[in-house]
Amino acid sequence: MSEKIAVVGSGAFGTALAAVIALAGRSAVTLVGRNPSLISDLKAERLHDAALPGIYLPDTLEFAAEAEAIAGASIVLFAMPSQAQADAARQYGPYLSKDAVVVTCAKGIERATGNLLTDMLERELPDHPIAVLSGPGFAADIAKGLPTAMAIAAEDIEVAERLAQAISGRTFRLYASSDRIGVQLGGALKNVLAIACGIVEGGGIGDSARAALIARGLAEMSRFVVAKGGQADTVRGLSGLGDLVLTATSHQSRNLRFGIALGRGEKVDPLQGALVEGALAASVASRLAAELSIIMPITDAVSAIIDGRLDIAEAIEQLMTRPITTE
Repeated sequence: MSEKIAVVGSGAFGTALAAVIALAGRSAVTLVGRNPSLISDLKAERLHDAALPGIYLPDTLEFAAEAEAIAGASIVLFAMPSQAQADAARQYGPYLSKDAVVVTCAKGIERATGNLLTDMLERELPDHPIAVLSGPGFAADIAKGLPTAMAIAAEDIEVAERLAQAISGRTFRLYASSDRIGVQLGGALKNVLAIACGIVEGGGIGDSARAALIARGLAEMSRFVVAKGGQADTVRGLSGLGDLVLTATSHQSRNLRFGIALGRGEKVDPLQGALVEGALAASVASRLAAELSIIMPITDAVSAIIDGRLDIAEAIEQLMTRPITTE
């Protein structure tokens, strides 16, 4: 066993990650959750039917409900939603080993500040290297052992390469990057564009419109990433284009389904919107784009539709009557 790895967050994605890393057989892996009852059931049954129905978890995977279970881990993955990561850093930080690397696996922007999650985690955990894992991977596909490739980024490329080696397995392949900004923003912004594609599908607006949204949305992502200090090439990789195509076309995507409901004119529960990463990211990204003087009409339209400031017909009219320009 070359590494001791802890995955914090016993939802679908955290459980899937812990399972696939344990199956690789190179590391001792513990899934850490805050619900003692759930953890007890996982230990006894090796099933997480609420999140990953019918998928048995490997015998080598350990489970714990205590924060101190991460002590001694050389790699700690935070797999809870983006808006819960600051609290997690404060809860689990005291138990981190001196040399532990922390990997955020959420796809979002800190709502209150507009900061990237790595910025927030560096503020909360200044003594630890912070990395980010993102890309086109649904929890169910990963847990089932279906071939999946994602990106993992750290400021030090050697740290990213070490993480990629430790976490990758026979069906789960990671590509190392030093562009944390691009990898994170790709993961956050593609959720906004997936909502836009859902609106198109739900409203019966056509496949041509979806294709246009994906292409022009990618251009928006690239402008934003470069303005924030990331690399345009990253946007064309797994964490940008790859994740956008997956999330904007598959009904496994919560963001796409949320957009479909909006497109159909269904009354959306505000609580549901609060749980959809793209709904949170839309308003933050729109605000930051305005501050940076970045043109992001699709993101602005999604934010306005979610907030009730614009209806879908008005949004389409605005997008289609913008001044003609070069691509």
